[in-house]
Parts: sequence; structure tokens; C-alpha cells
Amino acid sequence: MEDAREAAASPQERLARLVKEHQAMLLRVCYAYLCDAEDARDAVQETFFKAYKSFGGFRGECSEKSWLIQIARNTCLDMRRSAWHRRVDRRIRAEDLDSVAHPEAAGEEKELTAAILQLPPKLKDAVILYYFQGLSMQETADILRISQPSVSGRLSRARKRLKAFLEGEGYDER
Repeated sequence: MEDAREAAASPQERLARLVKEHQAMLLRVCYAYLCDAEDARDAVQETFFKAYKSFGGFRGECSEKSWLIQIARNTCLDMRRSAWHRRVDRRIRAEDLDSVAHPEAAGEEKELTAAILQLPPKLKDAVILYYFQGLSMQETADILRISQPSVSGRLSRARKRLKAFLEGEGYDER
């Protein structure tokens, strides 16, 4: 029944639904990649534009959420490769996270998020997709175009780095 309603919906109605359901999540994903709130908003807007243009190409082999995250990730990677983006200081401070973090996030959660954003890109990608977005190991592997054991290895290395970083910062794990 849902599929029949979705098929009857106009592209504009479908886009409106996608924006309503996924905008906040995509903003967090894009911020994690770009480390700038304005760039993240631009990337989200570009993501929805690209999704709108390619509605006909979506075959339903993955969830809409995975499809949008993959578009957003590619958009962010393209933006990071641009000459302008490489010349701007993108270091993250915990207080910078207020604009995209959950308002109820505690100081320790913001420190953890800042530590995650400092991870090398391959490790950060796996952490963002698997832990932040709650994707399965297979969905994460599909988006990153790597095997499930590779995702598992990246997550393991990321956890070790985060543990070392947070212990060095005095983060108390209770």
C-alpha cells in the first residue's frame, strides 16, 4: 500500500517527504565530513538536488536512507577536494559542535564527537555510518564500497584510537 502511494506521489511530494524525514540526519553526516556548518547545509541542499534529479535511477536495492547518505558522502568528498575547501582551516573544537549536535548533548559527548571528527577519513567514514547513522555492517560496506571485514577492521582501529585519545584527555569511562 505504501509503495502504491509512493508511486503515485509527484517528484515534488517525494522530495518534500525525503527532506522532512532525512534532513537533520544528513546535516550531521555532512558536518562530520566538512567540519563547517554552512558547508554542511550547502552539501545537504546539493544532496537533495542530486536525489531529485536521479529519482528515476533509484532501483530500491538499498534503503532511501542509505541512498541519500551515499549521495551526501560523495557530495562532501567532492567539496573537500575543491581547491577552495583545501585552503580553509577545518580544525574542530568542541564548542563548534553546538550548531549541529543535539542540543541535549553533554560536554563529554561533544568531546567524543570532536575526537571522532579528528580520525583519519577512512576510520571516520566507518564510525559515522555505523555508529552515528545506525547502518548495518553490510550497508556501511556497500556505501564505502569495501567488504564487511574491512568495515569491522576500520571500526576496531577507530575504537582503539578514540580510547587512547579520550584516556589522554582525561575522559572518564563509567
